[in-house]
Amino acid sequence: MQPRQYTATARIVIDFPAGSDLRSPIAISPIYLESLKTYESFALSDSLFRKAIDKFGLRGGGQAAPVESLKKRLLKVALLHNTRILEISATLTDARKAQAVAQFVAESTVELNRSLTVSGDRELVQGVEQQAVDTRGRLDATESQWAHQLAREPVEELRAEMENAAKLRATVSEELTNGDVELADVSERQKHATAQEQEAIRNEQSNVRARIDEMRKQIEAIDRRTAEQEKLMAERLGHRDALDARRKADQTSLAAIENRLRDARGEAGRRGERLAIIDPGIVPERPSSPNVSLNIAAALLLGLVLSTLYFTLEMNFRRMDYHATPGAGGSTERRVDNPPQANSLPHISR
Repeated sequence: MQPRQYTATARIVIDFPAGSDLRSPIAISPIYLESLKTYESFALSDSLFRKAIDKFGLRGGGQAAPVESLKKRLLKVALLHNTRILEISATLTDARKAQAVAQFVAESTVELNRSLTVSGDRELVQGVEQQAVDTRGRLDATESQWAHQLAREPVEELRAEMENAAKLRATVSEELTNGDVELADVSERQKHATAQEQEAIRNEQSNVRARIDEMRKQIEAIDRRTAEQEKLMAERLGHRDALDARRKADQTSLAAIENRLRDARGEAGRRGERLAIIDPGIVPERPSSPNVSLNIAAALLLGLVLSTLYFTLEMNFRRMDYHATPGAGGSTERRVDNPPQANSLPHISR
């Protein structure tokens, strides 16, 4: 009496990510296989089943059942135990429509997984690209500061000035040494000079002392200028070293991010599991329900049990009526005028 229902089954294999090592223990881990049940939610998506309802008219004939009830009754999705095979079964009164629905849900599941993988890869690549853009911007700003630093605080010219000052100081120091020798010589000659020569020697001695004093003042000025230049050189070199360290750090960061970007682009589509339909299903030729043989056997068994129970209860009631009836004074008496007949039908009167 029940309408015939046909069940079509499509099968999807969940393959490992393309970049994974098949020798890894996770490839055969029960935890990994358990995690694959996530894809059951893909196939059991309410939005996906609503598309199937609209596409195949599963609510035809005035049916107003909610999506959840229809999905629970018409669609079954299960991951085979300890396998990577996902089975999608659709049960309908139309065998061709059942196969079409199962295939549609399987194809939509594969497409949904592919779109999520592509979307995830795109977001990852875009994130790394944005990091590369930001790092390149920082590097450009650092390079600009580096160029301005070189122009604003030249080091080579200051170093050349310091070298020239060192050479001048060495020359003046040499002249000072010669002046000291000359002064000593004049002093020695003064000891042995005559009275007429003393005046000329004193004038010469005074000129030598004045020249020596001038050279000492020049050396002191050179030393002060050199100290200022050394301090300025230290400041400029400190600024340059700090900026150069930041520039090199930005260059290193940019190189690392560009390597990550190349890896992300090269591994696009290879991170998530790959789903492929290995069996789109066939149009079922035999109904999955009702199971006539099973129903008949259940009916026969139920009829046998109920009739046996009924017969047992009836015989107990008849035996009670036959063996004991209430008498006068609360006594009982045996009934022998109407014994039960073996071929009589059971009857209960209460």
